[in-house]
Amino acid sequence: MRSNSPNQPRLTRRDVLRAGSLGLLGLTWPELLAGRAVAQTTRAAGASFGRAKSCILLYMWGGPAHQDTWDLKPDAPAEIRGEFQPIDTAVPGIRICEHFPLLAQRAERLAIVRSLTHTDVNHLTATHFTLTGQPPPSTNDLAKDWPHIGAVLARLGHGKGALPPFVSLRPKPHQENDVPRFVEESHGQFAGWMGQAFNPLTIDADPSYAGYHVGDFALPPEISTARLGDRRTLLADVNRRLESQSPSVERAMDHYYRRAFDLLSSAAGGSAFNLDEEPTTVRDRYGRHPHGQSVLQARRLIERGVPLVTVFWPSEGIKNVSVYWDTHSRNFIDLRERLMPPADQTFSVLLDDLAERGLLDETLVVWTGEFGRTPRVGQRNSDAGAGADGRDHWPGCFSAVLAGGGTRGGQVYGASDRHAAYPAANPVAPVDLIATVYHLLGVPPQAAIEDQQGRPQVVCPGTPIWEIVG
Repeated sequence: MRSNSPNQPRLTRRDVLRAGSLGLLGLTWPELLAGRAVAQTTRAAGASFGRAKSCILLYMWGGPAHQDTWDLKPDAPAEIRGEFQPIDTAVPGIRICEHFPLLAQRAERLAIVRSLTHTDVNHLTATHFTLTGQPPPSTNDLAKDWPHIGAVLARLGHGKGALPPFVSLRPKPHQENDVPRFVEESHGQFAGWMGQAFNPLTIDADPSYAGYHVGDFALPPEISTARLGDRRTLLADVNRRLESQSPSVERAMDHYYRRAFDLLSSAAGGSAFNLDEEPTTVRDRYGRHPHGQSVLQARRLIERGVPLVTVFWPSEGIKNVSVYWDTHSRNFIDLRERLMPPADQTFSVLLDDLAERGLLDETLVVWTGEFGRTPRVGQRNSDAGAGADGRDHWPGCFSAVLAGGGTRGGQVYGASDRHAAYPAANPVAPVDLIATVYHLLGVPPQAAIEDQQGRPQVVCPGTPIWEIVG
């Protein structure tokens, strides 16, 4: 199928079929043509558009202290600079914390953003900024949230095979001590107003545990493939009869049923979650801790065609230490002994592993949290406050890191002021960080999706950070 106009995007049979399916998702044929036209223009402007086929989002729940990790201030007063020293990296002029020695050796792959900023000091709502790009809604109802990047990709038809297109790994400790409400109530984790059908497959199991198991993706021995097909046909007939009574609920449930049938009839399901298939040396390299094994699980999923996996930093469930990266007290002890070493190890190994497998150029890795920490040790900036050896919540300025998937590594974008309190150059709003992610994943600028009331919503109205994507 060809167009007679030289300015009209060429259409193929695949486009026609895809347009039909997108219509079911609220996207019309004219919108598809417009999106293709924008995509062609963007590709002509730079090879980075759509370079990434998948994204692993390493989410440091709790808010890492940016001035103790990526943006040290060695010349500031002691109560600002803290206890850590910067070290040189493989890229002249870029210095990061001494407790990230492995990442320092891989700085040529890293694009460090030091000027992210927003205004929300609350964990549960600030997550909405950096998972969706949008400010949090004025309600606690998670169904009113803006959709997570992964949910948008799922709705736009990204992904292949039987595995879900959007997976969230949120490992809980076996002894659930001191686990805050983050796991259940943080905003921006789900599909929000797009509906439950586009929620992630959420895995709370700890993959470092010997009994790690995700669902049951194998057919019981007494049920043959043919028998499974008969059940699927019967269910489809029942669904058609019920849809007229409750169409929106039935469509969502049908989506889950189809996913379940696909997983049961595919060998990909159980295999993707079987970490025992990995050589012992690989599992050891990632680290035999919840974060390391979760990131290894994420790599196995994107290898099998999952477009986006979010890996949330786990709580170890240990009393009297900072939960996640929320270092209100023991900031330097916990960063030095418990948080930065596994983060350094696993992020570094992930970059190496992806490169060795030929996947780094097409896999975007993003490392971020919901905000940073106060410039001054012991400074109070939220209801939680901070101890004499801690830092409180601070959204005024913080850091994120991108690698692979079409990014230009070996650079720092933006700068904080001399106290790491506010951006001093090139401030970056969360919407622009997320626009950068969408650009690299091939989502056209100004792409719109209809909400449940039929109103078009621009997915991400931000501007990509062009210096990072080239």
